[in-house]
Amino acid sequence: MSVKPSEPIRIGVIGGSGVYAIEQLQDVEEVTLETPFGAPSDAYIVGTLEGQRVAFLPRHGRGHRINPSRVNYRANIYGFKMLGVEYLIGVSACGSLQQLVEPGHIMIPDQLFDRTHGRASSFFDDPSAGTEGLVVHISVADPFCPYLADICHRAVGPTGATVHRGGNFVTVEGPRFSTKAESRVFRSWGMDIIGMTTTPEAQLAREAEMSYAVMAHITDYDVWHESEEPVTVEMVVRTLLRNAEVAKQGVVNAIRLLKGAGPSPYAEALRDALITNRAAVPPQVVKQLHLLVGKYFA
Repeated sequence: MSVKPSEPIRIGVIGGSGVYAIEQLQDVEEVTLETPFGAPSDAYIVGTLEGQRVAFLPRHGRGHRINPSRVNYRANIYGFKMLGVEYLIGVSACGSLQQLVEPGHIMIPDQLFDRTHGRASSFFDDPSAGTEGLVVHISVADPFCPYLADICHRAVGPTGATVHRGGNFVTVEGPRFSTKAESRVFRSWGMDIIGMTTTPEAQLAREAEMSYAVMAHITDYDVWHESEEPVTVEMVVRTLLRNAEVAKQGVVNAIRLLKGAGPSPYAEALRDALITNRAAVPPQVVKQLHLLVGKYFA
């Protein structure tokens, strides 16, 4: 299917490494979208769970074809916005930078530190996307939605997995793993977990006025731990396979807990973030980004 479904979909899920589908979805259809920022990573898998419409997207594409530096984050998030998503849950495989956060555990972080470079991290003022002339300074002091993070924390509990609520998440560029020097520096900075994809997802979700939270599935101790082997793909995959069902069940539980949720707390996040004088914004930019800013130019 290459057109949008007729009814809005309020809940979205971005599957990370090892999570490429939600088998519990019913009445499933594939929705292929084109956005002003290009094509998303794959078709959106749209279905019903507990009477709620849900959209799922594998972040790296089915078969894990796209590395973290090449993921089209803007298209992915914009596509969810086109579908009507208000609550977006990211699932991510991460390394631990702390002894007590063990492989097999799950963390619901509350802070984010960006060590990526060169990734398109805003929908606005980008000549390559036809959005030049509209400047936005979005607030991401708290990059994850506390309400949705609490939902995710409650959702993981019944799976029996150890879950940590709160923590500092550092996003690195990848696709390589860390050096020992880098890993030790991140620990000295107070970082708790490390991954490659949550930036710029969190910032873009905020610009799209969505609630966003991450279920971070710990697969390894990165490379800092003296008595553990340095992280390898084989190690990550082995832990992911063990934890795949926990990850999926946590997502399903979160979807159930979101039943009856009100509008996203960030439904008007752009209201005080648009700094360009409205009269100076090119009309074609307003048209291009109408889905995001149209209500502020009515």
